[in-house]
Amino acid sequence: MGRTAEISRSTSETAIDLAIDLDGTGTTRIETGVGFFDHMLDAFGRHGLFDLTVRAEGDLQVDAHHTVEDTGIVLGQAVRAALGDKAGVTRFSTVAMPMDEALVLCAIDLSGRGGLYWDVDIAPETVGGFDTELGLEFFVALAREGAFTLHVRKLAGANAHHILEACFKGVGRALRLAVEPDSRVLGVPSTKGSL
Repeated sequence: MGRTAEISRSTSETAIDLAIDLDGTGTTRIETGVGFFDHMLDAFGRHGLFDLTVRAEGDLQVDAHHTVEDTGIVLGQAVRAALGDKAGVTRFSTVAMPMDEALVLCAIDLSGRGGLYWDVDIAPETVGGFDTELGLEFFVALAREGAFTLHVRKLAGANAHHILEACFKGVGRALRLAVEPDSRVLGVPSTKGSL
């Protein structure tokens, strides 16, 4: 069996159906109703080489917060489910992602201890109608529900679109490298014997 997962989650605020194949080719089908967020999820999937399908309906008449955060929750749950016991994975990865003048460092440890460590200052409050602070909310949910340690740090950049795109591409690429099978790893890559 491949490393895949399908998760559905419905609340009074959102309804999300998501499927991921960690060993895909970067084929994405994204429909969240939030154009800029669709663009970011597409970049995440393509640069992670994950086949990713997301269909989300949310209370966009309020704003995009619940749709973005809940998508992060479901994507994290799907990544965790697709990884199983994490036997044979690389576990750690670090990527410095350039996007024109922006440069973002993304580092991941599939530790089993979900947490985001975010140092990304973005001056404009919105880009393409997307509240830039929602980037933080998405990655908090993704790391917590995916049960991995995630560091995202802006090293350079002024353009909000470029900074956020570097974050999504960088995390996608870093996650790809962390989940990559390593033929030299026997069992789970941990001194404790589990992650």
